[in-house]
Amino acid sequence: HFDITSSCLNATDPNVTEAVNATVAKFVATPEGTALAYGSLVFMALLPIFFGALRSVSCGKSKNSSDMPETITGRDAARFPIIASCTLFGLYLFFKIFSQEYINLLLSMYFFVLGILALSHTMSPFMNRIFPANIPIKQYQLLFTQGSGEAKEEIVNYEFDTKDLICLVISTVVGVWYILKKHWIANNLFGLAFALNGVELLHLNNVSTGCILLGGLFVYDVFWVFGTNVMVTVAKSFEAPIKLVFPQDLLEKGLGASQFAMLGLGDIVIPGIFIALLLRFDVSLKKETRTYFYTSFLAYIFGLGMTIWVMHTFKHAQPALLYLVPACIGFPVVVALLKGELTEIFASWNSGKNLTCSTMWH
Repeated sequence: HFDITSSCLNATDPNVTEAVNATVAKFVATPEGTALAYGSLVFMALLPIFFGALRSVSCGKSKNSSDMPETITGRDAARFPIIASCTLFGLYLFFKIFSQEYINLLLSMYFFVLGILALSHTMSPFMNRIFPANIPIKQYQLLFTQGSGEAKEEIVNYEFDTKDLICLVISTVVGVWYILKKHWIANNLFGLAFALNGVELLHLNNVSTGCILLGGLFVYDVFWVFGTNVMVTVAKSFEAPIKLVFPQDLLEKGLGASQFAMLGLGDIVIPGIFIALLLRFDVSLKKETRTYFYTSFLAYIFGLGMTIWVMHTFKHAQPALLYLVPACIGFPVVVALLKGELTEIFASWNSGKNLTCSTMWH
């Protein structure tokens, strides 16, 4: 569902660089607790990137137009940091003027609906594999039209079956759990679903677009974190599943832990869609190797590790894209130079070659 993912992504812009401890002054995390929290965040960040990239390669026939990928053009990429900045500052003003409690209540209901649909879409391929063959599958259709006769226009036309219905029920249970308890596990289930949908369904059309997008958000990230307190203020005030969290006091308090390290979904989705583009490029070469994909994937691990190390050393929120962007772009470019394929990469990516959808993965 692109609309679901794009709404989530816009809302995650305040957290696009957030990787900071949500701790009180009196709490001091143990080295074991800190290592577990940061290691878990890195592992969770890698899951939607890896599987989202794989799912972005095979864009099979979808039953719903909303499940088709959305292509980001160079113009979209250039405007994105400006839109993100306006959204971020607007949220900052809202939290300053209006009651934080009511704003978060409204946002919780909004993301409750989005989360259910995103998690259901994420679970669908797994449900197709494990669904018992002896259970009959019924087809359903949700149709909403406007007008009549020749002037009739479809507003909503959603087709689903028994398997989709089961996914929706399970997702609703998670959604109710999140609304009632705001538990960090429910938050992460929704967050992972949003991130995977973003990587799968948001497609860059070529490397130039990717560089424009990552470069623009690189500047956006550095400015709003180091230049003002807007980013951190909004991130700490915003109660919605737009970040992955993991408790640093899990070893002491178990599942009831309350002191969290966090990572914004934007720090996963933005580099993730670039890494997914590299995988589709590898596939288009019709070779057995996935050199550029694995290079950028390792570059992401390196960049995220650098972010966490600097943040932990200087005890200050860090703009993750400050480290992720140079790594995710620089590493593949260096590999292309060493292999003598730099010209080929730029020529194929900028020639209009369709890398948005492919079924050549094997």
